[in-house]
Amino acid sequence: MLVSPQHASGRVLKPARLESSTVPAALCEGQPAPLFSLPDADMEMFDLASVLGSHHVVLYFYPRDNTPGCTRQAIDFSDHDADFTKEKCIVIGISPDDCLTHADFRDEHGLSVELLADEEGEVCRLYGVWQSEMRDGVMKRGVRRSTFIISSDGVLRHVLHDVNPRGHAAEVFQLVKQLNSRKLNGNRQKHGRHA
Repeated sequence: MLVSPQHASGRVLKPARLESSTVPAALCEGQPAPLFSLPDADMEMFDLASVLGSHHVVLYFYPRDNTPGCTRQAIDFSDHDADFTKEKCIVIGISPDDCLTHADFRDEHGLSVELLADEEGEVCRLYGVWQSEMRDGVMKRGVRRSTFIISSDGVLRHVLHDVNPRGHAAEVFQLVKQLNSRKLNGNRQKHGRHA
């Protein structure tokens, strides 16, 4: 039985609200990040636009909760949570699992990353990570493990597909640090050497 997520007010939340009416064929670095809203593990809506301007966002798409690779990836990102916070960066995981499955996954493994439910796959399609592949002679649809690093100005700075969960969080953290050092260096050049 499917349960529609509800806000504390009792109103039913839609699974996704897309801000872009067109779906890009493939997202590339330098493009604006498509905006969306999805429910999290606590059935509260997360709106990407609400955090841009003040935070960078690491948006990682993964196939399913509680699989070995997805668990390793979520734990690694959670282990680096304080590091990402120092860099003014929020880490968000998205999969087609529902809110309740995300809550169980989070609680079982002590995860601190925010997990969003994209049950209809709309945001996965918007970001170009919903794919078809042949497995055991049968065409199956699923999520391509991908990570998007979005700078606080809402621009896609890094697009990483088919990532290996092992060591991925540390690699992404280094890319986020580089974003901040480039921004700092750009401000110094703009405002003089001692800014």
